[in-house]
Amino acid sequence: MWLFALFVAVPVIEIALFIQVGGAIGLWPTLAIVILTAMLGTWMVRTQGAMALAQLRDSFSALNDPTEPLAHGAMILFSGALLLTPGFFTDAVGFALLVPPFRKAVYNYMRARVQVKSFTMGASTTQTRSYRDGDVIDGEFKDVSQPASPEHPSVNGPSGWTKH
Repeated sequence: MWLFALFVAVPVIEIALFIQVGGAIGLWPTLAIVILTAMLGTWMVRTQGAMALAQLRDSFSALNDPTEPLAHGAMILFSGALLLTPGFFTDAVGFALLVPPFRKAVYNYMRARVQVKSFTMGASTTQTRSYRDGDVIDGEFKDVSQPASPEHPSVNGPSGWTKH
């Protein structure tokens, strides 16, 4: 239900802000602001995204938990989508997500609400497999690595599917 409210509220807020700002400064300055914020936001997303990608690479190379750099990257990606969406409210939220302390606060808020059950990194040293009734497939096989026999004259020869 809250998602539906969000999809209704955001356009209503954007339309109201367009009317207010457009009435105060006029149509062309309002459109110029929307275009400039999209261009500035694109540049900021590119620079912030490059830094987040570098932090992610560092966490992978140091075998650290990549959760925070991944979350920052996701927030930067989301802010890019918000900044490309025309509107003042979405631009404000998008620019806020480009500020690292704000992203850190959002990350800490989300981290407090999410409980991680397990986390592993790298190859597992032990591998266990338990078989139930449906996991075993019964079959027959013939070892074809043996020397040629009358029924298999040339084991390593042509398959018969191609021309010689």
